[in-house]
Amino acid sequence: MRVIQLHKNETKLIQRAAKNNREAQHVLYELHAPKMLSVCRYYIKDVQKAEEVMLNGFFKVFKYLKTFKNEGSFEGWVRRIMVRESISFLRQQKHIEFALEDDYLEQDYTNNIKTNIEVAEIQQLIDSLPEGYKMVFIMYAIEGYKHHEIAELLNISEGTSKSQLFKARQMLQKKIKELNNSSYGTN
Repeated sequence: MRVIQLHKNETKLIQRAAKNNREAQHVLYELHAPKMLSVCRYYIKDVQKAEEVMLNGFFKVFKYLKTFKNEGSFEGWVRRIMVRESISFLRQQKHIEFALEDDYLEQDYTNNIKTNIEVAEIQQLIDSLPEGYKMVFIMYAIEGYKHHEIAELLNISEGTSKSQLFKARQMLQKKIKELNNSSYGTN
């Protein structure tokens, strides 16, 4: 019953924030900012730039809050704005290149690597991927976008999205294996 109450409170909060109630906007920001900073951080290595993108994203959230129809999750709606803002930021910073190879191997992607790598190390490995690989990997593996959605958002073909994901996974597996070998002193 408490969950329902929280949902009703958030719905009322959203309605007040849509009417430019600064207090309601601040509460919504405080509720969602930590998760949204994480979303921006997936895409943007520099924390300060990720914070800037998140703030720009919240500006858009509040600007377009009247268009939110309470269909689906508010957090999901905000998250999509943050993903688009992050992609837009990366496009402005530098030209993101995607390999135009549409060939990739269908393969079982189950994780067969046993590791004790910390979350921060995994984020560093993801950050070290080429920008195109990184964006597709995050959108697919972390955000849950489908290849046709990624293709549309990034203006690439569906096959290129699949190819980028395949190459990102290969590269990450290789880096994890190297990290494990260096950690355990084996080669």
